[in-house]
Amino acid sequence: MPIYVYWGEDDFAMERAIAKLCDRVLDPLWTSFNYTSFSPEQPDAVIAGLNQVMTPTFGAGGRLVWLMNTTLCHHCPDDVLAELARTLPVIPENSFLLLTTRNKPDERLKSTKLLKQFASEFQEFPLIPPWKTELLVQAVNQAAQAVGVKLTPKIAEILAQAVGNDTRLLYSELEKLRLYTAGSNKPLDVDIVTQLVRNTTQNSLQLSAAVRTGDTAKALNILADLINASEPGLRIVATLIGQFRTWLWVKIVMEGGERNPQAIAKAAEIANPKRIYFLQQEVKFLSVQQLISCLPLLLELEVSLKQGASEMSVLQTKIIELCEVCRQNSQYT
Repeated sequence: MPIYVYWGEDDFAMERAIAKLCDRVLDPLWTSFNYTSFSPEQPDAVIAGLNQVMTPTFGAGGRLVWLMNTTLCHHCPDDVLAELARTLPVIPENSFLLLTTRNKPDERLKSTKLLKQFASEFQEFPLIPPWKTELLVQAVNQAAQAVGVKLTPKIAEILAQAVGNDTRLLYSELEKLRLYTAGSNKPLDVDIVTQLVRNTTQNSLQLSAAVRTGDTAKALNILADLINASEPGLRIVATLIGQFRTWLWVKIVMEGGERNPQAIAKAAEIANPKRIYFLQQEVKFLSVQQLISCLPLLLELEVSLKQGASEMSVLQTKIIELCEVCRQNSQYT
């Protein structure tokens, strides 16, 4: 069936998939006749979209109807559900219906079940958690292959640390590296990549390390550098939450008497057990209670930023509070 449902928080990856779908379906000369998008603010957007997708195409190519940021998979009135059930099975082969949403579809809803039944593609575009470094490196290698840039394992790791889960920034940096090497047989080396690639996630990890050791002055300096580099506050918080979550799980499992790196890695959702030794050293001087006490502060920080609080002010305040928690009874002092 020519029905596509895309959802997830990785906007850039979703945009690339939508662009590929448009290129495959639409004839450039007839796009203005055969391409229609409906925003959720438009009245009866779903009904109008379903009616449009049943309209015969004009000229060459197919028809594409896009229901943008639709709530169809989260709330579906009975009249819309009835129209959906009537239309989905009979959409013409050369008409394509695309639905996108950031939030995960509610699989309990009849509308979601209908879409899953008839959709030819039901795809998620998730953001990789910042602490899952192995998945980030894998994503870097996949993107490099798509762009046409050859990377060594070390350079792939540097890129993963630099861009984190920001897919848009990843492709931007890879394009920069591709242009740098264009027309030249000169291979990329670590020094060149370090100079060319904007590194913010690594600094966020350095911020986590400074907080962990209770070094308030260093933490505030790193934070200022991140803000001056236009690093979004929520991305900084995401890295902090990921790091403290990992540290907490490792510490809890260690306190339970577990010594097997594979078992600790499994409990902490860490793909590479070789990281466990280093994580154990990082949490050596912190207690479980200290790490637990940091999580509500990070949650408060995330909520404040999402509610529109002054970014620099609230980040500075919470970083100071986090450093104080980590410094209490710590052997770092």
